[in-house]
Amino acid sequence: MSKYDDLKDLDELRRSGAITEEEYQQEKEKILHRWYESGNNKPLLGLEENSYLALMHISQLAGYILVGLGFLIPVILWLINKDYSEKIDATGKGIINFMLSWLIYAAVAGVLCLLLIGIPILIILGALQVAFVIIAAIKANNGEVWEYPFTIRILG
Repeated sequence: MSKYDDLKDLDELRRSGAITEEEYQQEKEKILHRWYESGNNKPLLGLEENSYLALMHISQLAGYILVGLGFLIPVILWLINKDYSEKIDATGKGIINFMLSWLIYAAVAGVLCLLLIGIPILIILGALQVAFVIIAAIKANNGEVWEYPFTIRILG
């Protein structure tokens, strides 16, 4: 039985007076949500929410493969499913805040490279970024929410 069959049956119940308009709307939402949750529309790329959150975190490391990819992929993952869950929305904002914060820190360290003290700072920033992303991905996969340290809250 498809969701359309379910909705048709539900509409017939409403028209016959067996259920009220309010009950009809509630049941309709349940049917639509059930079909969405069952994977027929493949939300979250077919992944469980925790796995999707871990993917959002770990995708930042794509920037080590191609410049900009580590920013683009998590933002796209956030944008396509931010309305699906508050947890995804909050995680996406946290990742963007983290990336923007580290961009600011890297820019300052880049300027300090003129004084030669920026080079070790850039190395430390790179190592910390990788470590923080891995920690966040593991925690997200375990269902925990982890806020990145040293992050400036730019997005609410």
